[in-house]
Parts: sequence; C-alpha cells; structure tokens
Amino acid sequence: MLPFRSEIRNSPSRATIKIFLSDESLDERIKKHLEHFNDIEEIEIRESVEQSESKENLTIFLNSDVDINKMKQSIDSSLWWYFEEDMVDE
Repeated sequence: MLPFRSEIRNSPSRATIKIFLSDESLDERIKKHLEHFNDIEEIEIRESVEQSESKENLTIFLNSDVDINKMKQSIDSSLWWYFEEDMVDE
C-alpha cells in the first residue's frame, strides 16, 4: 500500500489539494512537514466524507496566485522524500 495519495479537488469557493495518508496517526507530523511551503495558506485535518479508505485527510488551501498543478507536484515530491527518509531511519 502506498503511504499517501493526493488529489486536486475543485470546489465552488476554491480548489484544494487533499492528502490521504495510509497511516492517519501521521496526520499532525505531515501537516508540520508541509507547513514549510510558502505558497500554502492553510492546512486542515478533516474527516473524510468521501468514500475512501481514509477516515481523515489533510486539506491544503493555497495562496490565490499559485499554480495548483505545480504545487501538487512539489507536495508529492516532498512527501515521497519524507517517506523514503522515514523508511531509511527505521
């Protein structure tokens, strides 16, 4: 199983990026890890209302002038690096 899955979600107010973690106990740690991005306005841990494997997700709100596709790629790269480092440390 992959350690995470990310999706761009369009909503009436604004697009967001949702991160679904395989291990929800890491929500707070991953949230802190992502807070270093200057283009992220806010990150919330939310209950998933969608039908998914995860009960929770990280919802990422971006600053208004940010390219959401490029930001998703940056977040994905950062998370892959995070999980690779974490596995090496074990």
